[in-house]
Amino acid sequence: MKDKNKQIHYESMSLEELTSQADQIVKYLENLENIEPEIEKYHDLLRLNNLIEKKFQKNAKEINFKTKEKIKYISVKKNAT
Repeated sequence: MKDKNKQIHYESMSLEELTSQADQIVKYLENLENIEPEIEKYHDLLRLNNLIEKKFQKNAKEINFKTKEKIKYISVKKNAT
């Protein structure tokens, strides 16, 4: 699969799916005696890692935003009584 197609495929995956994919690549690479012929797999792992970080940060921001909204709602409701 070309890099651009892999990137598009990876971006459509959930955080859990990306993590699972990265785990599979790590296990595969760990079992090799010579990793040099599998440089492309290593690059895939790096791409996955970057995407996992971005998705994790995005999810963390969404959770933070929702939490702040709930706190605002509760404090407004408490002040109204």
